[in-house]
Parts: sequence; C-alpha cells; structure tokens
Amino acid sequence: MLKNRKLIAYTLVIVTTIVATLSFYFWQVSSSANLNVKGEKTFVLYIPTGGTYKNVVDSLHKYNMIHDEISFQFLSKWTKYPENVKPGRYEIKPNSGNKEILSKLKRGQQDDVRLTFNNIRLKSDLIKKIGSRFEFSNEELLEKLKDKEVCAKYGFDTTTIMCMFLPNTYFVRWTTTPDKFLDRMHDEYKKYWTAEKLQQAKSINMTPVEVAVMASIVQSETNKKDEMPRVAGSYINRLAIGMPLQADPTVKFAVGDFSIRRIMEKHLAINSPYNTYRNAGLPPGPIALPEPVALDAVLNYERHKYIYFCAKEDFSGYHNFAESYSDHLNNARIYQEALNKAKIH
Repeated sequence: MLKNRKLIAYTLVIVTTIVATLSFYFWQVSSSANLNVKGEKTFVLYIPTGGTYKNVVDSLHKYNMIHDEISFQFLSKWTKYPENVKPGRYEIKPNSGNKEILSKLKRGQQDDVRLTFNNIRLKSDLIKKIGSRFEFSNEELLEKLKDKEVCAKYGFDTTTIMCMFLPNTYFVRWTTTPDKFLDRMHDEYKKYWTAEKLQQAKSINMTPVEVAVMASIVQSETNKKDEMPRVAGSYINRLAIGMPLQADPTVKFAVGDFSIRRIMEKHLAINSPYNTYRNAGLPPGPIALPEPVALDAVLNYERHKYIYFCAKEDFSGYHNFAESYSDHLNNARIYQEALNKAKIH
C-alpha cells in the first residue's frame, strides 16, 4: 500500500515536472522574441496573392528575420498556419514573438499602406506614385484610367478622371485591386462634394469638374492659400467677359516643361487645347491634382473687379492685381525689370 502511494507520488511529481517543462517551453516558443530580433526598424513582410507557407519562410530567411527556426516551424504547424496563409502586407516590429506574428498572419490582419499624394501634375506621375505602393502594377491602373467605360462609371472621361483624385493621406490595403482602389477614391471624392458644395458650384454656374479644372490652374498660379480666392476671382471675371484665361501655368503644361520661369512668345505660340492664350474658356482637363484648399478657393472666390494680376517684383510668390490693362502693363514692366535684374531668362 505504501509502495503504491510512493509510486503515485513519484508519478505526480514526474507528470507535474513534465507539464511544467512543456508549459514553459510552449510559453517560451510562443512569447519569446524570435522575429526581427534586435532589429531597429519595423520589417514589412509582403505575401502576394497565391503565396504559400514556403514563400513566407523564404522571405523571412532572406532578410534574416527568424532567430530560432525550429520554434517558428513548430508553432506554425501547431497552429495550422501553413494551411491558412493569407496574402497581405504585415508589419513585424523588433523582437516580436512567434505567437503574436503567426496569429496576425493566420487572421490576415494586414497593416494598411499609408498613401499620400500631392504636387501631382501628370496622369503618369499619379500612376507611378500609386502603382508602386500596392500589389497591382502601374500598367493595370493605367489600363483602368484609359478605359472610357471605367471613367464613365465614375462620371468622368479619360481626360477629366484626374479630378476624382483628391490629394490627401489615405490608408489602404496592399492587396486592394485597381477597381476597389478607384471605388475608394470615388468615395473620398463624394465625401468632399457634399450637397452644400454641389449647390455652391451650381450658384457660380460651374460643374464640379469645371471647379476642379479651375482650381488646378489657381493652385498652379499661387501656393499662397490666402491669395487663392483672389486669383480665382480674377479668372472667373475673365470668363464672365469672354476673355481668354491667359494662364501661364497652362502654357507650361502644354509645353510639358514645368521648369520654365519666364513665359516667352515661342511658348505662347504652341498649338494645344491647354494653351489658354490661344483658346478661350477652361482647358479640357486639370493641369494638376487640385487640393481641397484650391477647390474651396474657387467655390468661395473673392468678389472683386480685378481682371489682371502679375507676380510681385519681390519674388515673394504673391501678385499685384489690377482692374485696368494700363495698370497691369505697369505692374508687368516692374516685374520684367526685376527678372532682368535677377538675370532670369
């Protein structure tokens, strides 16, 4: 009887020890730092659509992200991750544990791409900026933006589709498709164009697209936010009297050279629908992606009698405004003299 009790006691001790050891091992395997050990920056793991467990391990190996492969492989199989690989973009912070990361990967808990775009002039620039950040390629996005039916779906054509992209910072899944991305951009566009703003556009006899085209010119003309409404008012005054906009930024766009600092006669002679010296009214599309502040400046343009404006001679970025052509010529002469003095040709 005593022997049985001793045997049971010994057995309990052994079992308890084994359980404690296994528990400690599982805890160590699960929670101890094993990925991006001693790393100073967050590592981003990209798993493409159709990617396998081998792809994941190969990627982690390539960048020396796994410290103890045996524990990672053990817990992977224990949690059945190899059968549940999900594509996406996953951030692995320094000294991450197996359990934390495998749980994240198995659930497909992606970390969004932080996408910021501004100062975009050309469609090609926009495509390069966006297409390089997601799983889809530049070519896939380009095909969508060249497709008349796709553009029409959102209320634009292949020239005005650029108006749909509002410069801002967005958080988007890396695995998003071109169609879903465009849907998202359209949703953001509609958030800006509230019923109130649509009514504002209507009250100044402009469509949202026309407002965007005008805003792109205003924004390209001045980077001074406090001056944008006044510049917008001058352009709208020109439209009201049937005068060509004569906007220098549209000439630069037509020429395709945005480094031009002084518009010359040879530039004004270029035959392009974007040359607002030769063509009346608005150009067929925006010459840049207008930011909300520029759109607001057009919708709330300053009511005044100014028709003309010319860059100030102090090169501050602000402009001198004039109601009469004679006053404008005087302002232009002063500015030309400043250019000559600064040897800007």
